[in-house]
Amino acid sequence: MNIFCCMKTVAALLFGVSAFAIQASASEPTIVPEQPPFPAQGKITYVPRDSILEFKALSEYREPEWVTEKFVKTGKLPPLAERLPKEPMVFNTGNMPDGTGVYGDTMRHVIGGRPEGWNYSAGQTQGWGGIDIAMFECLTRTAPLFQVDAKDVEPLPNLAKGWEWSQDGHTLTMKLIEGAKWSDGDPFDADDVMFYWDDNVVDPNVSPLNGATPETFGKGTTLKAIDKYTIEWTFKDAFPRQHLYAMAYGTFCPGPSHILKTKHPNYAGTTYDEYKNGFPPEYLNMPVMGAWVPIEYRSDDVIVLRRNPYYWKVDEDGNQLPYLNELHYKLSTWADRDVQAIAGSGDFSNLEQPENFVESLKRAAQETAPARLAFGARLIGYNLRMNFSANGWGEPDERAQAVRELNRNVDFRKAVTMAIDREKLGESLVKGPFTAIYPGGISSGTSFYDRASTVYYPFDLEGAKALLEKVGLKDTDGNGAVNFPAGTAGGSDVQIVLLVNSDYSTDRNLAEGLVGQMEQLGLKVVLNTIDGAKRDATQYAGRFDWLVRRNEQEQTSVVQNTTQLAPTGPRTSWHHRAGKDGTVDLMPFEQEMVNIVNKFISSNDNDERTELMKQFQKVSTSNLDTIGLTEYPGALIINKRFSNIPEGAPIFMFNWAEDTIIRERVFVAADKQGDYELFPEQLPGKPGEGGPIN
Repeated sequence: MNIFCCMKTVAALLFGVSAFAIQASASEPTIVPEQPPFPAQGKITYVPRDSILEFKALSEYREPEWVTEKFVKTGKLPPLAERLPKEPMVFNTGNMPDGTGVYGDTMRHVIGGRPEGWNYSAGQTQGWGGIDIAMFECLTRTAPLFQVDAKDVEPLPNLAKGWEWSQDGHTLTMKLIEGAKWSDGDPFDADDVMFYWDDNVVDPNVSPLNGATPETFGKGTTLKAIDKYTIEWTFKDAFPRQHLYAMAYGTFCPGPSHILKTKHPNYAGTTYDEYKNGFPPEYLNMPVMGAWVPIEYRSDDVIVLRRNPYYWKVDEDGNQLPYLNELHYKLSTWADRDVQAIAGSGDFSNLEQPENFVESLKRAAQETAPARLAFGARLIGYNLRMNFSANGWGEPDERAQAVRELNRNVDFRKAVTMAIDREKLGESLVKGPFTAIYPGGISSGTSFYDRASTVYYPFDLEGAKALLEKVGLKDTDGNGAVNFPAGTAGGSDVQIVLLVNSDYSTDRNLAEGLVGQMEQLGLKVVLNTIDGAKRDATQYAGRFDWLVRRNEQEQTSVVQNTTQLAPTGPRTSWHHRAGKDGTVDLMPFEQEMVNIVNKFISSNDNDERTELMKQFQKVSTSNLDTIGLTEYPGALIINKRFSNIPEGAPIFMFNWAEDTIIRERVFVAADKQGDYELFPEQLPGKPGEGGPIN
């Protein structure tokens, strides 16, 4: 194309924008602007869902030679065939980018979180950064679905190897993998599933790590065991296939009941606090169904995971997975994770903090760089969430209750969103075509996104101030901050406490930028900046006015954790939950959202589901259920020595990239392996005992 043609195209585009601007003043809602192009985005090769894996018995099985020599032949372990299920999960070679792998080496992670302990079922964080994903397996699996066409998308089997619907669609019978074992050799069966459900998900005194509640699986849903390897779900609605996604990470990942029951109040006469904290980081060799087991913890230094000798997945040649013997998690900061991955002292990172984008790109472009870097779609979005619960969730004082009443006023929400200069917020994180204006709602990177249904209130500070005055908020004492009306909270300045995760620089920077922009509006915003674990506890307890939170799976995939898109139950929404009476005081637009989400969940018509999400997006963004801040792509940073990394893998969609790349299949070619293992030729010891055995 010649220069003259390019100039004509640009002129036409500018004219189109100008014409649109004439039709609507800045304070009126409009369609969200087009996002800037981003050529660095990787391309995904789509495959049929059933080409990824299957369950079947093979004629023979293999393991690392040192396991056979040092553990099987000495009687410390049964033969491999006795440790595997009758029909192990088999990953198909055709779906492996580099084919069957070889054993050996280590993947070195750097994380900014700190482990509370190993009790995932009771809400303890293991430190994030892929530790929990390496240890805990779930009934179904979704992360690899990024490579499956939307028309063929349904969760992959995992601990549940298959399922069948009843004729009326209200009953789902699941077959568990038969003969699989925990990493300590104890059988995995329906007892583990039912313990997770009855004594953790359903028990109101327990909050599993990723927020699973009974409503996550549909209001009125029940679960029971039919036999040792069969469970049966009963649903209120017919054919709610949507709930299969909730049975994946992170809301249905059972823990080892034979260990956890020793601390649970229903079995051990302990307190719930003793149950939650009964398995601290120092408790090593915690039994897992995942590919690696925690065998070393050094406070504020490192966590080491070694291969699980009872892992129940193999490749087509019968090689027991994983290929990698060891995982390291250096306890540092989230920003340092990117730095070390680029430098080669770490092996893997989800480049999710845009402050690091430019420098990372420069370093990765060098010919001698140890790591490669690949960007995905704009799937990382941040929302401002307002506490909508006016019925006592979190036991607010007079000031906090007054703020919640403001939050429930649509004109107040409009004033807030119109006072946000999203371009400046994005530029404060990173210069260049990375960030994009994000008004809220579902992510622009999901296949359900529809720009025409996405309502945007453009930046208009004066219009925002006029709306505050309409709401009854004026600066009555002349100090620059608006006051509550006389008789409300003593007529004091409107002061809002903003809950922020201190673990991520992006969260802090966005929050600080928001404070400054709200000050221009006349709202006094105070930061409550605490680490991720405390942030989660504070949020779940309802003790916040506003919250800055990065989007979760329901906004990036839509089909996963869909119930959390709206307050479909007393504990599903991130920012509106039930008070002491157990009910949620829904506003009319929220009820509309709930109805749409419930229809979406029960529908099996792809066209209808697409239309429903358009409706949801319009209701959500026009009523400002969440107030979007910015949206940008993430990048996978991976050391070049690793093989079987799928092209175009997003760092976050159905799950984080640690699961997306299927780490149990990742390997290092023999001539590229490094001397990084801290515990070579050793396996996990007994639960609770220190260190591995050799």
